[in-house]
Amino acid sequence: AAADLVVEREFKTATVHQGYIEPHNATALWNVDGQVTIWTSTQGAFTAREALATVLDLPVSQIKVVPMEIGGGFGGKIPIYLEPMAALLSLKTGQPVKLIMPRSDIFQSTGPTSGTYIKVKMGATKEGKITAAEAYLAYEAGAFPGSMVSAGAQCIFAPYKVDNALVDGYDVVVNKPKTAAYRAPAAPNAAFAAEQVVDEICSKLGIDALEFRLVNGAEEGTRRVDGPIFPKVGNIECLEAAKDTEHYKSNLSGPNQGRGVASGFWFNIGLQSSCSIGVNADGTITLVEGSTDIGGTRTSIAMQAAEVLGIPAEDVHPSVGDTDSVGYTFLTGGSRTTFATGWASYEAAQEIKSKMIDRAAKIWEVEAEDVDLADGLFLHKSDTDLKMTFKELSSRLNNTGGPISSQVSVDPRGAGGAFSTHIVDVEVDPETGKVDILRYTAVQDAGKAIHPSYVEGQIQGGVVQGIGWALNEEYFFNEEGGMVNSSFLDYRMPTSLDLPMIDTVIVEVANPGHPYGVRGVGEVPIVPPMAAIANAIHDAIGTRMEELPMSPGAVLEALWDKKS
Repeated sequence: AAADLVVEREFKTATVHQGYIEPHNATALWNVDGQVTIWTSTQGAFTAREALATVLDLPVSQIKVVPMEIGGGFGGKIPIYLEPMAALLSLKTGQPVKLIMPRSDIFQSTGPTSGTYIKVKMGATKEGKITAAEAYLAYEAGAFPGSMVSAGAQCIFAPYKVDNALVDGYDVVVNKPKTAAYRAPAAPNAAFAAEQVVDEICSKLGIDALEFRLVNGAEEGTRRVDGPIFPKVGNIECLEAAKDTEHYKSNLSGPNQGRGVASGFWFNIGLQSSCSIGVNADGTITLVEGSTDIGGTRTSIAMQAAEVLGIPAEDVHPSVGDTDSVGYTFLTGGSRTTFATGWASYEAAQEIKSKMIDRAAKIWEVEAEDVDLADGLFLHKSDTDLKMTFKELSSRLNNTGGPISSQVSVDPRGAGGAFSTHIVDVEVDPETGKVDILRYTAVQDAGKAIHPSYVEGQIQGGVVQGIGWALNEEYFFNEEGGMVNSSFLDYRMPTSLDLPMIDTVIVEVANPGHPYGVRGVGEVPIVPPMAAIANAIHDAIGTRMEELPMSPGAVLEALWDKKS
């Protein structure tokens, strides 16, 4: 009743695949002593081990999973597929067995993301204040229950202060492949709907899109629709940074061009991680952690240990252990790895620091409380003659009490949510319906960018996947329910030739729940692109695109409908 304007629209998104280049693979050896070793490209060695134990009816202690270097996963390499079959074939033959899945089978049987139907209703005052919002989300689960609709419900209105909100989510079983996680699963679909309704409100009220978001933006103390209250977050800072970009201040240069903006949120997770560190005689350290590296996390984890010890990151030699070599570590996903496994490395390094200080004190015959470590140098707090570098002390360990190592497992609860705001310029060809991306800027709060170029790479990768989802990607089914475009020739993903340089702006609003302020960065960049592109297309041709993908055919249909 308080709203001067109410906008209600319905949206549909097609089924899409994660599109990793490396196929699913598994090599197994069922040994004569009953021990099973699995080599596989997986996002979680321990979660794969647990799933295998259930399928093979074996205790986890009889299974060792060795995670291999992974050629893309994006959530799609969390479930097991070939691993149990390879194990049973090895048991049958007495030989190692290797299986690789054909691309057509990958498309048809390994969890794509959900196709969705979403209805959003939002009201606002003429001054641009949101009064209420309502959403209905129906997500396809495939042939068995278990879509990620709850995540979509959590994220759909998260960028905004909405005092009165109702969100209903439905997990819908359909005769399609069982769905799996795909980078911020369910959130991009939800943002595609909600951010277009926000854009329409801005247009009808004549309010700048970023100004509207600044007025209504979620911040510290805002309650999300599903209950949690935000701690310190960087939503407002992202909006301000986006407004200050040269991109947003520039003008469009030609006909049939449009500019769109959209915001996105992903809550991030923590959960269990383990890390061990050993000090080498040459002053380097060996670090073993349990998180599969799918985005440069070995380096970001190593850098946090190096920071504690005051040594160069190059002196940390990180590796990913198998399930027999490191403590339990939850999967690589949920934008958790640099946060949670980084925290494990931080705590392991703190233990190394304490033991090294004790050893220096023993050598100097002083109290440990009088010794400090700063910038890789051990110093006595009052006797300036007593000092020793990390390398010098490392070389003396074996002769002064033995080697030093540590092993730490953590279960951190302070994962901070991540926000992102994207700006995109497009040009629509009215003759063909083709949409070209002219310029793209992604602004994102990273908390603390441990390795800025890796953060930039994660942002750019998420944006590119979002562009493909927006403009081209979808499953085509024939009348019998079979997929007819199950190859990279027919399932159209963008290449570098389709895209401009993706500009990034990294905002750093420290996460109070992490020693270095880290927030996960890998998933939220895929949340805004589809909505931002849809808003840009509307700005270019005056037609609201309510279905994905916004392919040339779909855009032409919209243009013809507008003319008629």
